[in-house]
Amino acid sequence: MSHSSSFNLGGVTVGGGKLFLIAGPCVIESESHARKLADAIQRITSDLGVPYIFKASYDKANRTSIRSFRGPGLSEGCRILRLVAETNHLPVLTDVHTPEQCTEASEALGSADAMLQIPAFLCRQTDLLIAAAHTSRPVNVKKGQFVAPWDMRHAVEKLRDSGNRSVSLTERGASFGYNNLVVDMRSLPVMREFAPVVFDATHSVQTPSAAQGVSGGQPEFIPVLARAAVAAGVDGVFLEVHDNPAEAKSDGANALHLDLLRPVLERLLAVHAAVQE
Repeated sequence: MSHSSSFNLGGVTVGGGKLFLIAGPCVIESESHARKLADAIQRITSDLGVPYIFKASYDKANRTSIRSFRGPGLSEGCRILRLVAETNHLPVLTDVHTPEQCTEASEALGSADAMLQIPAFLCRQTDLLIAAAHTSRPVNVKKGQFVAPWDMRHAVEKLRDSGNRSVSLTERGASFGYNNLVVDMRSLPVMREFAPVVFDATHSVQTPSAAQGVSGGQPEFIPVLARAAVAAGVDGVFLEVHDNPAEAKSDGANALHLDLLRPVLERLLAVHAAVQE
């Protein structure tokens, strides 16, 4: 079922009734690695007819440890994202963390079809939301682990009242402390009353800061949570995908192995088709 607030990003209709995918590595590790994953994921999504947005962060500003890899930085990261967008003819998505970064990243991305993402910990930051809205690029807001789903209407209203109607929300689990997250599937239809909704199946299986300053994860539960979310009627699925999660420079413990992406998507498409009947 199409969402009343659907919008288009580079040929991908967000909330248009067709299940779409946001996927890529957690962080840009190198130009060659980003392009390799974009190519591989695009081949799979093209074969399956799944609209695809490439995702990678130029900076992970909320790493648990100050010694953790954060990424190549805004200028180099946006250059790589723009290259992926232009070479693969794909829309791209990346995080912003400050109001200043919204303008800087938007300008660095140039003519690329790009969506800015508000990280979960920052979803209530009014100045950040307003600045993102003023770029006129679509904005994906991750629901804070500490925010009730019905309270995400306020983030949507901040963006729309600032002149930006291209808004989506992403569920990534709720925190009760003790290094664990829980997904309440009721949040998906609740938030879909305000905007198109994406389910982040990889961060939802994260165990935050669980292993001596590094987040762990339970990736074996990615497929079942993703299937449940699609059955609940989400518009899109968000997956951090890596070709070697054990060696990933960020969030490898909760990433989906590239080799598993095709069978996971095939099952999600089957569930989506059944729900649409």
